[in-house]
Amino acid sequence: MKQHTTALTSTDKSADKPADKPADKSTDASADPPADPPAETPADPPADTPADTPAVFQHPVRVYWEDTDAGGVVFYANYLKFFERARTEWLRTLGVGQQALRDDTGAIFIVTDTRVSYRAPARLDDELHITVFLRQRGSASMTIDQQAWRGVVGVGTLLAEGEIRIGCVDHGTFRPRRIPNSVICTLT
Repeated sequence: MKQHTTALTSTDKSADKPADKPADKSTDASADPPADPPAETPADPPADTPADTPAVFQHPVRVYWEDTDAGGVVFYANYLKFFERARTEWLRTLGVGQQALRDDTGAIFIVTDTRVSYRAPARLDDELHITVFLRQRGSASMTIDQQAWRGVVGVGTLLAEGEIRIGCVDHGTFRPRRIPNSVICTLT
């Protein structure tokens, strides 16, 4: 996974940082969006962009008793819940409500693949910052890099990082379908 913030160890503060948005490829601002978006849109950020740029969305999460296990740390599967909440809020800030998306277009997003690496434990009452970075967008899927930090993103402690692949499917048949153009326009 391409790292978009500090991620080598919990004490290393010199690694890659997130990137600027890709250059605008449109030449006519008045033209309608293309009916058939490009198949793949890479979005790897340059290494020198600060973590608080618009390219990386952040969502705060507080650790509650229900999130911890018998050892007093966040249960490993709960990071996937934190990542899901952050992705949902990221889409919401882009104007994409998932219920409205389903009702208006029949499209829903599903997780097709995950890879999570755990670096350090989170504990009760910790305030976490969950990041969302769209690394790649295809016509029917997205690959999203996510991280969970205690403290300031890129400066605090990296707790977990994941690569999540999201597919777009028809909510009635669960067959793959293109991401609606209205959503693609908000992602580019």
